[in-house]
Amino acid sequence: MVTELWLCGKSIAENELAQSLKTNNCLKVPDNEASGNSPACSVRLHSETLTTPLCWNSEFQVQDYMNALSTSRFGRFLICSPRLASTHDVISLNFGELPVGAACVADVQTKGRGRSKNVWESPKGCLMFSFTIQMEDGRVVPLLQYVVSLAVTEAIRDLCQQNGTAQLDVKIKWPNDLYLDGLKVGGILCTSTYKSKKFNVSVGIGLNVGNEKPTICLNAALLKLTPVARELQREDVMAAFFNKFEYLYGIFIQQGFRSLEDLYYKSWLHSGQNVIVQERIDNQDEATEELVTIQGLSPSGYLLAVSEDGQTYELHPDGNSPRRGMIPFSLKQEKVRVSGRIGSDLSGQEHETRLISCKLQ
Repeated sequence: MVTELWLCGKSIAENELAQSLKTNNCLKVPDNEASGNSPACSVRLHSETLTTPLCWNSEFQVQDYMNALSTSRFGRFLICSPRLASTHDVISLNFGELPVGAACVADVQTKGRGRSKNVWESPKGCLMFSFTIQMEDGRVVPLLQYVVSLAVTEAIRDLCQQNGTAQLDVKIKWPNDLYLDGLKVGGILCTSTYKSKKFNVSVGIGLNVGNEKPTICLNAALLKLTPVARELQREDVMAAFFNKFEYLYGIFIQQGFRSLEDLYYKSWLHSGQNVIVQERIDNQDEATEELVTIQGLSPSGYLLAVSEDGQTYELHPDGNSPRRGMIPFSLKQEKVRVSGRIGSDLSGQEHETRLISCKLQ
């Protein structure tokens, strides 16, 4: 099966770039997307659909998306496909050929993935897209996923308000999952490479907009709240995300993540969550346990927790569950083990901070 890549841009310059990429046959897809003796991909311009509309077989309405987009950089150059193994792979493989902020969207993904190589089920109705971004300061690259997560939740709120519907209370489960009514409704994947003194970051987003399986979707939840509510469209959600992300990313780069923390905490699930820290004594089977409470994020982007005696802990993720599908979130006490120690805390003071590897369920 030939993989179709349709190119378009919001401006004349971006459409000229699309023409150049097609003419020079610059774009590639991963080897596993080629079939038999077929070419790896067929690159076409979306403008061709104006004269031959029947050749367009994607359900994504590009013009609706472009009309809703108001950015100056992000999301303006678009690769669209009815079917891909992974939008993230296409963006990553062609990073050097694409402008910063270029996006790739697909109706269906066959090999979508999340953090720790977990499988992301990607049926029709799910919004699946990836985009490029370039950063110079490696210290803040790990915090980018939080800005992306925040932009998704804020974009959904903006759309609900714009449409005059009830608000969907989408929450962030640290570090990169999105939850609605206790079920996973979306996820974020950020990967990066370092080249020419810059970090090339590929950001992938999966969000259940119109697909009720395997868990829940935005439109199904909206229908329960407002039976005659206007459904959210993938094109509007994606455009609203880029509009919001560009604004938040500007604040992030200029002022740091601290300036976004209060807004971020309003959207996450963990404030006041209790975690049981289990520390095993060297060469013994015995372990001590201590109850700690999550306070927020540390400067390095991990969970900051404090015990009753004031001891500071930095909690690190140990990977998501390997089970296929999406796992319900419950606020419960979780036992974790001490895996090491570090010497700084949120305020930069020198008293000991313990480094914990944990999984929040």
